[in-house]
Amino acid sequence: MLEVGTKAPHFEGYDENGNIVKLTDFANKKLVLYFYPKDSTPGCTAEACDLRDNYQRFLALGYEVLGVSRDSQASHQRFIAKYELPFHLISDPECAILKAYEAWGLKKNYGKETMGTLRTTYVIDEQGIIIDAIAKVDTKNHSAQLLK
Repeated sequence: MLEVGTKAPHFEGYDENGNIVKLTDFANKKLVLYFYPKDSTPGCTAEACDLRDNYQRFLALGYEVLGVSRDSQASHQRFIAKYELPFHLISDPECAILKAYEAWGLKKNYGKETMGTLRTTYVIDEQGIIIDAIAKVDTKNHSAQLLK
């Protein structure tokens, strides 16, 4: 994981609508940047819906929320529509953002090791500094982890 207190790596990717989204778009704002494995899977849906349900609290505290996965823009569109997600999702099929944020690596699933997305969340302050990093995400209570 990237360390708290370090500068967040620059990123640039496409959201569900094909718009370019960059870290610099969030200058002078706080950002919850979360990485998740797959749209519409149980854990990822629970995490996204928890963030959705608490989205107004994040906004009231000056935070934007942005999700990143390898899924396509079309998959993100369906996921957002189905669960009425109020925030954007970045498509990162080449894993460039995932790797920059150390959210791509070796995973163990049912005793088998594979490369994949490591469920990770970073909170980035107005100056682009990482102020919190969560590796053990509680998908159903992720907002509580962040708003502690």
